Parts: sequence; C-alpha cells; structure tokens
Amino acid sequence: MKFIDPSRDPWHSLGGEDGPPISINPAPHLLLEWTPWQVARAHWPQAVPVGVALAVDADLAVLEADLHRFDLVTLRFTKWTDGRAYSQARLLRRRYGYLGELRAVGDVVVDMLPLLQRTGFDAVLLRPGQSQEAAERALGFFAGFYQGDVAQPQPLFARPATDSAAPQVPEFVQ
Repeated sequence: MKFIDPSRDPWHSLGGEDGPPISINPAPHLLLEWTPWQVARAHWPQAVPVGVALAVDADLAVLEADLHRFDLVTLRFTKWTDGRAYSQARLLRRRYGYLGELRAVGDVVVDMLPLLQRTGFDAVLLRPGQSQEAAERALGFFAGFYQGDVAQPQPLFARPATDSAAPQVPEFVQ
C-alpha cells in the first residue's frame, strides 16, 4: 500500500471558487472530476498522464471506454461508514480490469486499511490525524482471509492444497 503525502504528491486538481475552467490545457498529473474530463478528453494527448476523481455514486460503466487512459482513479469516502467506494474499487479491478493507481481519499481511517487493500486500492491518503505507522501495522493484522478478494479471488477452501495459504487440517479431522 502506498501512503500519499499531500505535500509531495505530483497529482493536482483544478480549483477555484467557480470550479475548473471550461477549457482545460493538458498538463501532466492533472486530476479531473468526471465532467471536466468529458470536456477535455477529445484533445488530451495519450502520453500526458491524467487522473479522474469519481464520486461515490458514479456509474462506472460510463467510464469503461476511457479507463485505459487514466493513470490514477481516486474514490472518495465521504464518511468512513459509507462503503460504496469499496464496491467501486472491486468493480474497477475485477470487472473492468483497471490496472492503474487506485487511491482512497476523504474520510479514510487506519481501521479501513485491510479492506481497502482487499478490494483493490493500492494507494491511500489518510484523514488528517491518522498515523501512517498505525496504518502499516493494520495491514499486517491478519495472516490470511477465508473469503476471496481482488488479489486472490478463490476462497480459502477452494485453493489447491499446495497453496501456502491453504488451511492445515488436523489429523484427527481426516
């Protein structure tokens, strides 16, 4: 898991009181909302890295055709109790085959790290006040999981016996 330091992050978004400008000049590492991307995509050079910030209610099927163009997709947790971004991440990785950086932003707390990783996130911007050291420890809390996930879709019981994560069945059960 990559932990993002906002002061060293090369990705930036267009801001201002009135939102992004109508015409957007392609610049490396620009993070756009979905609507500005739709305006800019026709003239955006393939070689210029671009990212898209998606809302929790975004229709992922709409962006499927452009997904290969994004080097970064951010999914916002509006509050830590809202799990829609987990579902979006899993869909982006498994159904749509997104291979770029998938970043969790917003109200992201340490306790979320194992599930963020299991659903396909590979980068995180922690909420202010959260400790990166504690987040790194949280990633090691569990040695394995019974259910399948993005990295290992098969549940533990369906994995080959040679799999190092396969359960060891005691002799008295056999």
